[in-house]
Amino acid sequence: MHLSHRVLNRATLDRQLLLKPAKMPVLDAVTHLAGLQAQAPFPPYYALWCRLQGFQPDDLASLLLDRSVVRMVLMRGTVHLVPAADALAWRPLVQIVMDRALTAANQHREPLSKLDHDAVAKTTSELLRERPYSSDQLGKALVEHYPETPAGSLMFLVRAVLPLVQIPPRGVWGKAGQPTYQVADHWLDGVAAPEQSAAELVRRYLAAFGPATVADVQAWAGVTKLGEVVEEMDLRTYLDPEGRTLYDLPDATLPDEDTPAPTRLLGPFDQTLLAYADRTRMISDEHRKRVITINGLVKGTLLVDGRVRGIWETTTTRGSATMVLTPFERLTKRDIAALESSGRKLLAWAEPGKTHEVVSGGGGVDGRGPPHHRPGGD
Repeated sequence: MHLSHRVLNRATLDRQLLLKPAKMPVLDAVTHLAGLQAQAPFPPYYALWCRLQGFQPDDLASLLLDRSVVRMVLMRGTVHLVPAADALAWRPLVQIVMDRALTAANQHREPLSKLDHDAVAKTTSELLRERPYSSDQLGKALVEHYPETPAGSLMFLVRAVLPLVQIPPRGVWGKAGQPTYQVADHWLDGVAAPEQSAAELVRRYLAAFGPATVADVQAWAGVTKLGEVVEEMDLRTYLDPEGRTLYDLPDATLPDEDTPAPTRLLGPFDQTLLAYADRTRMISDEHRKRVITINGLVKGTLLVDGRVRGIWETTTTRGSATMVLTPFERLTKRDIAALESSGRKLLAWAEPGKTHEVVSGGGGVDGRGPPHHRPGGD
């Protein structure tokens, strides 16, 4: 059975809770979504704001503080926010990503080639057993033991060889500060580590992003040879419009391709734009070049009829917050109005106590008239 691009788009929106806001506990949502992209401290909050009914920042911050969720380097060697049990189960499965980074051609390879990596890991674990260290503190402490190696290279090494979590206040809404590290086993003492299973990792991916190709799963995880794992699983198969095999969970359902997709403001680093080898189910190749910067930053995006049609950015002062919506193409007046309404709600949620303004520019409106300039009254 062939699935159209539109069916795949609606399936992603459905499983990513973007067809309609869900009413579920935050921890259940983070689990269902297979974690949240967290290269910067606050994108997970924006991801949940557009997916959950009534979400407030403290709903997630409290889970970081009580260690129900953690921030750590996982899939593709990028920082994710995941439930504690997933952190323990998944890090060994994606360790190969970190191992590859250590042998890749970069400024750290030569200085690290002269070190005993296991010895550095042991030294770091002993330091962290006493207390957490910030990036600067840990780098300086390691240089005392290995004075011939730059602190930056030592930190690159220990982040790769040890399962380090970034502990609060990093990632707590409204808090600032550089990453402060602790070893996951120590920080999550008492959490039962589930079985380390590549098949379970694939199952969780498909529940959050399927149907998908093996290449999609591998692009999300950063792990190769998952085709062998998939072949041993009991999965449903489809074909995409290009004839590639798609895999899905046997009991998973697919929405009709005519299912309406409301306008959405996706936050920076939203995982729907990063979780596939073929990202065209959500964003065109042309638009992707404008959303994902050359240094890997992913801008907040405008989702219209299920696809990325532009970007949004905010600027703030002590007393005001302004959101600029920049469509990449002509949008209808109705879509612009819906995006502006979402923008005012987002500003009221993210920047309470300030005056708010939403400005629309860029692609214009339905081929007619000037861009909107509509101050908010939130």
